[in-house]
Amino acid sequence: MRLRLTPRDTTYFDLFTELAGHIVTGTGLLAELLGADRVERKAIADRFVEAEHAADDAAHAITKRLNQTFVTPFDRDDIYALANALDDVVDAMEEACDLIVLYKLAELPARVSAVVQVLQRCAELTAEAMPRLRTMEELSSYWVEIHRLENQADKLHRQLVAELFDNATDAIALIKLKEVVDVLEEACDGFERVATLVETIALKES
Repeated sequence: MRLRLTPRDTTYFDLFTELAGHIVTGTGLLAELLGADRVERKAIADRFVEAEHAADDAAHAITKRLNQTFVTPFDRDDIYALANALDDVVDAMEEACDLIVLYKLAELPARVSAVVQVLQRCAELTAEAMPRLRTMEELSSYWVEIHRLENQADKLHRQLVAELFDNATDAIALIKLKEVVDVLEEACDGFERVATLVETIALKES
């Protein structure tokens, strides 16, 4: 590690860990929503909104601290980018929950659950990685695994889209389902952006 002659503000690491924890909560609620009856989904989606607001608060706290402090534990732009990338993941998943409720989708293809399982694993790995930003150690396995999972999600997305078109009998239903599937793919891509940022930060700090 590079020798530092200035004190490090560890609050950022706590806030990143908190933000990642809200993402774990969000993926759990998304999985719960998929398994729920239509009448139960609105209440679960409302709980997701609460988690999304908590994630926003953590991201805003990071930005506020950036504006108030001169010395940061690593590059200011990277801190800002990482906070926004994590927040974007939550926003994408919240959008998926909202669409499922608004579109009153009765049933989703089985592969959607497989995509959500990938999101849950990405969230768990990200939450485990955030505290390790303090030392920048043992992070390479994190971004390697996230990239592998994102490739898996890409394959599931292609299979899902093909399945939707193969089984389509209602054009409107097809459009609704594809929008949900695409937003979930966006969330998977978001985790890869987070991992890429972590890799960039670790390389800069090595």
